[in-house]
Amino acid sequence: MVFRRLLAPLMMASVLLCGAESFAQAQNTPPPNTPPKAAKNVAAKPAAAKPDVAKPPPSMTGGTEPTLIGQFGTWGAYAATPNGKRVCFALAKPTASKTNPPNRPRDPAYAFVSTRPSEKVVNEVSIMIGYALKPGSESTLEVGGAAYSMYTQGDGLWIKNAAEEDQMVQAMRRSADAVVKGVSAKGTETTDTFSMKGLSQALDRIAQDCKR
Repeated sequence: MVFRRLLAPLMMASVLLCGAESFAQAQNTPPPNTPPKAAKNVAAKPAAAKPDVAKPPPSMTGGTEPTLIGQFGTWGAYAATPNGKRVCFALAKPTASKTNPPNRPRDPAYAFVSTRPSEKVVNEVSIMIGYALKPGSESTLEVGGAAYSMYTQGDGLWIKNAAEEDQMVQAMRRSADAVVKGVSAKGTETTDTFSMKGLSQALDRIAQDCKR
C-alpha cells in the first residue's frame, strides 16, 4: 500500500506537410483556352488515437524509476526494483467519472493490480480515489454482476474480505468494465468506471516479468 497519486501525460504525434511550390513555378503557363487541371483533393489519413497512458512517478516505488513493460488497451504493465525487491503492477485511469453534487474538485483516480514477490503478494487490487475518503466509510467495486466491499484508508481502497480478491480479479479479467463508488470526507459521492480492456493481458505480462 505504498502507492501515491500519479501523473498521466498524453503523448501526441505531429505531422509535417511539404509543398511543391518551386516545381509548380518551373512549369510552362498553359494556353489561354486550356482549362486548368483540377487539383486532386488528397486528405491525409488521420493518425490513430493513442491510449491515454497513466505513467507512475518514481515516488510510487521508493524513488526507483518504474519501467513500462507493456501497454495493453487502457492498462499499462510496469515493473521496478526498489531496494533490490521486484515490484510489478497494472495501472489504469477511469474512462468515466461523476460526482454528486456535480463538479466537485478532486485529484485523478487510478486503479492498480500489484504483485510483490518478496511479500508473497499476487494481484492485489487497490484504488487511489483522488480525495480523502470519509473516515470509517465503506466503498464498493462492482464487476461481473457482483459488488465487493472495499475498506478505506486515506485516499485508498482495498478489498475488505481478502478471501474474495482472487474471485474479484477473475471477474475483472472477464468483464468489460468495473464501477467503483465512494464517499469523500465532505460527503461527495463519486462513481468511477474503469475499462477492463487489456487487463488480462497486462496481468499475464506481469506474471512473466515478476517471478523473481
